[in-house]
Amino acid sequence: MRALLLSFAILAAASSAYAAPQTWLLAVDQWGNTEHRALTLETAGKALSGSLDGWPVTGRYDGGRLIFEAVDSHGVPYRFEATARGDRWTGWADYPDTTNTGRARHAFSAMRLDIPQGPVRSVTYEPKQFSNTFNADLPPALVIRPGDIVSTRTIDSGGVNEQGRVVALYGNPQTGPFYVVGAKAGDVLAITIRRLALNRDYADSLDGVTGRAMSLGLAAKASGLGKRVRWRLDRAAGLASLEGAPDNLKGYAVPVRPMLGGLGVAPDFGFPPQSAGDSGRWGGNMDFNGIVEGATVYLPVFQPGAMLFLGDGHARQGDGETTQWALETSLDVEFSVKLLPARPIASPRIETDQRISVLGQASSLDEAARAATGAMVQWLEQDYGLNASEASLILGVAAEYSVATLAGRNAGVTLSLERSRLPGPRRE
Repeated sequence: MRALLLSFAILAAASSAYAAPQTWLLAVDQWGNTEHRALTLETAGKALSGSLDGWPVTGRYDGGRLIFEAVDSHGVPYRFEATARGDRWTGWADYPDTTNTGRARHAFSAMRLDIPQGPVRSVTYEPKQFSNTFNADLPPALVIRPGDIVSTRTIDSGGVNEQGRVVALYGNPQTGPFYVVGAKAGDVLAITIRRLALNRDYADSLDGVTGRAMSLGLAAKASGLGKRVRWRLDRAAGLASLEGAPDNLKGYAVPVRPMLGGLGVAPDFGFPPQSAGDSGRWGGNMDFNGIVEGATVYLPVFQPGAMLFLGDGHARQGDGETTQWALETSLDVEFSVKLLPARPIASPRIETDQRISVLGQASSLDEAARAATGAMVQWLEQDYGLNASEASLILGVAAEYSVATLAGRNAGVTLSLERSRLPGPRRE
């Protein structure tokens, strides 16, 4: 009871001052599927009011119980009852069932989020754990607001950090998730990569060619390939060179171009957690070498707070990631986010000072190219007011297709347009 009273004392104090109402992240177990919702609450005496994902909320706390009701846009009530222990609630939710003819009771829990107050800030997040999936079921690693500048670190695809220690399971472990205040399903999250910097002096790759690029003749020569290859990273000179290079590659070096292979949000309700090696509309293991410092990536939001993840740093990657591993390494990352109004986005979008790009992802290159083409036409329709005929004429003279990745479950094809080839200013 003392914990319950403390929780409501905090809630009452927050609502009586100039601080924002409290925000709670709810997890409702619907027949084994977890639905996430964002709840804001204010108090006036024992009365509660607020919003559940935009639905009006009224309620009370009485006799050690928290009871409230949210009404959806069709006038259908959703009822909740819970007890509290500090910043956590447990209880049940009474929902209309999926036939809309009856009611069903579901267990739910909630955690209070610490929402930053005051002006936007610069904040550093030192990762304490990593995720091998993109999902909404993890507690937020950090709560951020649009405009905040976040500095953090990634580890490499094998789970190795900047000090050379294994700190997570291999398979593209991600930093995050970052909960973005105000993000709701249907919104668009714009992530600007403000800085990407190498933070160690080596990267690992493989020799060999990934299966999608392997010809029969090459396969006959490739039986001994697939070995780990170490590259030395000269951070001062900005060069990567082979360690123990064979005679024919003595002195071979390439300029580094740090990029993020992984950048994604949590997928929609009803979808299982997605592997950190997989990709989709939500982003994920895109392995597009255009996600570099200065780029802005646009992703659709499916969950409260978006739940943003990033990882799989590369010192450099050729188109297609044909060796299965690029120059895998850890990175220092600085980013900020912005929320855009709701609109459909068929595929991830990437923007730089020079061009706009979309990433089509599918099981084959043909299907990935189709996905990229449809996604670019959608972008030209939305932001430049073109119809399908007009957009096709732009693509016919200005489209630049490239293979983003051949190494994942999905193949990736990008379609880019130089800004100088775009038809006039973008619509706001």
